[in-house]
Amino acid sequence: MESFTSLLAIFAASGAIVLVIARSIAPKWSPAADFVRSVNAVSLWLAWLVASVATAGSLYFSEVADYVPCRLCWFQRICMYPLAGILLVAALRRDRGVRWYALPLLVAGAALSSYHYLIEWRPSLDGGACGVGPSCTDVWFRSHGFVTLAFMALAGFVAIAALLFVTPVGDRADRRED
Repeated sequence: MESFTSLLAIFAASGAIVLVIARSIAPKWSPAADFVRSVNAVSLWLAWLVASVATAGSLYFSEVADYVPCRLCWFQRICMYPLAGILLVAALRRDRGVRWYALPLLVAGAALSSYHYLIEWRPSLDGGACGVGPSCTDVWFRSHGFVTLAFMALAGFVAIAALLFVTPVGDRADRRED
Protein backbone atom coordinates (compact mmCIF):
# COMPACT_ATOMS: atom_id res chain seq x y z
CA MET A 1 0.00 0.00 0.00
CA GLU A 2 2.90 2.36 0.72
CA SER A 3 4.25 1.91 -2.80
CA PHE A 4 0.82 2.34 -4.38
CA THR A 5 -0.01 5.53 -2.50
CA SER A 6 3.52 6.81 -3.13
CA LEU A 7 2.99 6.36 -6.86
CA LEU A 8 -0.35 8.17 -6.61
CA ALA A 9 1.39 11.10 -4.90
CA ILE A 10 4.11 11.21 -7.54
CA PHE A 11 1.43 11.11 -10.25
CA ALA A 12 -0.53 13.93 -8.58
CA ALA A 13 2.53 16.14 -8.17
CA SER A 14 3.68 15.43 -11.72
CA GLY A 15 0.21 16.13 -13.07
CA ALA A 16 0.16 19.50 -11.33
CA ILE A 17 3.54 20.38 -12.83
CA VAL A 18 2.45 19.30 -16.31
CA LEU A 19 -0.76 21.33 -16.01
CA VAL A 20 1.11 24.48 -14.95
CA ILE A 21 3.66 24.07 -17.76
CA ALA A 22 0.92 23.42 -20.32
CA ARG A 23 -0.91 26.55 -19.20
CA SER A 24 2.26 28.62 -19.48
CA ILE A 25 2.88 27.53 -23.08
CA ALA A 26 -0.81 27.39 -24.09
CA PRO A 27 -0.87 30.87 -25.67
CA LYS A 28 1.79 29.77 -28.17
CA TRP A 29 1.00 26.08 -28.65
CA SER A 30 -2.57 24.97 -29.33
CA PRO A 31 -2.16 21.33 -28.18
CA ALA A 32 -1.23 22.66 -24.72
CA ALA A 33 -4.26 24.95 -24.76
CA ASP A 34 -6.47 21.99 -25.75
CA PHE A 35 -4.99 19.93 -22.90
CA VAL A 36 -5.66 22.68 -20.35
CA ARG A 37 -9.25 23.06 -21.62
CA SER A 38 -9.80 19.28 -21.39
CA VAL A 39 -8.49 19.08 -17.84
CA ASN A 40 -10.45 22.18 -16.86
CA ALA A 41 -13.68 20.56 -18.02
CA VAL A 42 -13.33 17.87 -15.34
CA SER A 43 -11.11 19.70 -12.86
CA LEU A 44 -13.69 19.94 -10.07
CA TRP A 45 -14.24 16.19 -10.17
CA LEU A 46 -10.50 15.53 -10.32
CA ALA A 47 -9.89 17.86 -7.37
CA TRP A 48 -12.59 16.03 -5.40
CA LEU A 49 -11.00 12.70 -6.34
CA VAL A 50 -7.58 13.84 -5.10
CA ALA A 51 -9.04 15.11 -1.79
CA SER A 52 -11.08 11.93 -1.32
CA VAL A 53 -8.15 9.60 -2.05
CA ALA A 54 -5.90 11.64 0.26
CA THR A 55 -8.52 11.43 3.01
CA ALA A 56 -9.02 7.69 2.52
CA GLY A 57 -5.26 7.12 2.38
CA SER A 58 -4.62 8.96 5.63
CA LEU A 59 -7.40 7.01 7.32
CA TYR A 60 -5.93 3.77 5.99
CA PHE A 61 -2.49 4.56 7.38
CA SER A 62 -3.81 5.50 10.82
CA GLU A 63 -6.72 3.09 11.23
CA VAL A 64 -5.56 0.00 9.32
CA ALA A 65 -1.76 0.23 9.21
CA ASP A 66 -1.66 1.63 12.78
CA TYR A 67 0.59 4.62 12.02
CA VAL A 68 -0.07 7.07 14.84
CA PRO A 69 -0.43 10.57 13.37
CA CYS A 70 1.82 13.27 14.79
CA ARG A 71 0.55 16.75 15.57
CA LEU A 72 1.42 18.16 12.12
CA CYS A 73 -0.32 15.20 10.48
CA TRP A 74 -3.48 16.12 12.39
CA PHE A 75 -3.29 19.73 11.23
CA GLN A 76 -2.81 18.57 7.63
CA ARG A 77 -5.87 16.36 8.01
CA ILE A 78 -7.84 19.33 9.33
CA CYS A 79 -7.06 21.05 6.03
CA MET A 80 -7.63 18.07 3.71
CA TYR A 81 -10.71 16.32 5.10
CA PRO A 82 -13.17 19.20 4.61
CA LEU A 83 -11.96 19.62 1.03
CA ALA A 84 -13.42 16.22 0.13
CA GLY A 85 -16.92 17.39 1.06
CA ILE A 86 -16.58 20.95 -0.20
CA LEU A 87 -15.24 19.82 -3.57
CA LEU A 88 -17.95 17.18 -3.98
CA VAL A 89 -20.65 19.82 -3.53
CA ALA A 90 -18.78 22.16 -5.89
CA ALA A 91 -18.46 19.44 -8.54
CA LEU A 92 -22.14 18.56 -8.30
CA ARG A 93 -23.11 22.24 -8.58
CA ARG A 94 -20.39 23.05 -11.14
CA ASP A 95 -19.28 25.87 -8.85
CA ARG A 96 -15.94 27.19 -10.14
CA GLY A 97 -15.99 29.80 -7.37
CA VAL A 98 -15.12 27.07 -4.88
CA ARG A 99 -11.45 27.87 -5.53
CA TRP A 100 -11.75 30.88 -3.23
CA TYR A 101 -13.39 28.85 -0.43
CA ALA A 102 -10.77 26.13 -0.76
CA LEU A 103 -7.81 28.52 -0.97
CA PRO A 104 -7.28 29.03 2.80
CA LEU A 105 -7.30 25.28 3.39
CA LEU A 106 -4.95 24.69 0.45
CA VAL A 107 -2.47 27.35 1.54
CA ALA A 108 -2.47 26.24 5.18
CA GLY A 109 -2.25 22.56 4.22
CA ALA A 110 0.57 23.10 1.73
CA ALA A 111 2.51 25.23 4.23
CA LEU A 112 2.11 22.64 7.00
CA SER A 113 3.02 19.78 4.66
CA SER A 114 6.08 21.64 3.35
CA TYR A 115 7.32 22.33 6.87
CA HIS A 116 6.61 18.74 7.92
CA TYR A 117 8.47 17.36 4.91
CA LEU A 118 11.39 19.70 5.60
CA ILE A 119 11.79 18.62 9.22
CA GLU A 120 11.60 14.97 8.23
CA TRP A 121 14.80 15.57 6.25
CA ARG A 122 16.33 18.11 8.65
CA PRO A 123 15.11 17.28 12.19
CA SER A 124 17.35 20.00 13.62
CA LEU A 125 14.99 22.60 12.06
CA ASP A 126 12.05 21.42 14.18
CA GLY A 127 10.89 24.33 16.27
CA GLY A 128 8.98 22.14 18.72
CA ALA A 129 5.84 21.69 16.63
CA CYS A 130 5.18 18.38 18.34
CA GLY A 131 4.88 18.09 22.05
CA VAL A 132 2.69 15.09 22.78
CA GLY A 133 2.57 11.86 20.80
CA PRO A 134 4.90 10.78 18.01
CA SER A 135 7.58 13.20 16.91
CA CYS A 136 6.88 15.15 13.73
CA THR A 137 10.41 14.30 12.60
CA ASP A 138 9.70 10.54 12.67
CA VAL A 139 9.39 9.02 9.21
CA TRP A 140 7.08 5.99 9.03
CA PHE A 141 8.39 5.13 5.59
CA ARG A 142 10.30 6.71 2.71
CA SER A 143 9.25 5.16 -0.58
CA HIS A 144 11.19 5.63 -3.81
CA GLY A 145 13.83 7.47 -1.80
CA PHE A 146 11.78 10.62 -1.12
CA VAL A 147 8.03 9.99 -0.74
CA THR A 148 6.82 10.21 2.85
CA LEU A 149 3.37 10.80 4.30
CA ALA A 150 4.11 14.54 4.48
CA PHE A 151 5.13 14.53 0.79
CA MET A 152 1.88 12.74 -0.08
CA ALA A 153 -0.14 15.42 1.69
CA LEU A 154 1.84 18.18 -0.02
CA ALA A 155 1.31 16.54 -3.43
CA GLY A 156 -2.42 16.40 -2.75
CA PHE A 157 -2.67 20.07 -1.79
CA VAL A 158 -0.57 21.16 -4.79
CA ALA A 159 -2.56 18.99 -7.22
CA ILE A 160 -5.88 20.35 -5.95
CA ALA A 161 -4.61 23.93 -6.17
CA ALA A 162 -3.44 23.39 -9.74
CA LEU A 163 -6.76 21.83 -10.73
CA LEU A 164 -8.74 24.70 -9.23
CA PHE A 165 -6.58 27.65 -10.27
CA VAL A 166 -5.05 26.73 -13.62
CA THR A 167 -7.60 27.95 -16.13
CA PRO A 168 -7.66 27.90 -19.93
CA VAL A 169 -6.34 30.86 -21.90
CA GLY A 170 -9.12 33.41 -22.31
CA ASP A 171 -11.20 32.03 -19.44
CA ARG A 172 -12.96 34.67 -17.29
CA ALA A 173 -10.76 33.73 -14.33
CA ASP A 174 -7.73 34.32 -16.54
CA ARG A 175 -8.61 37.93 -17.41
CA ARG A 176 -7.70 40.79 -15.12
CA GLU A 177 -10.37 43.24 -14.08
CA ASP A 178 -9.23 46.86 -14.39
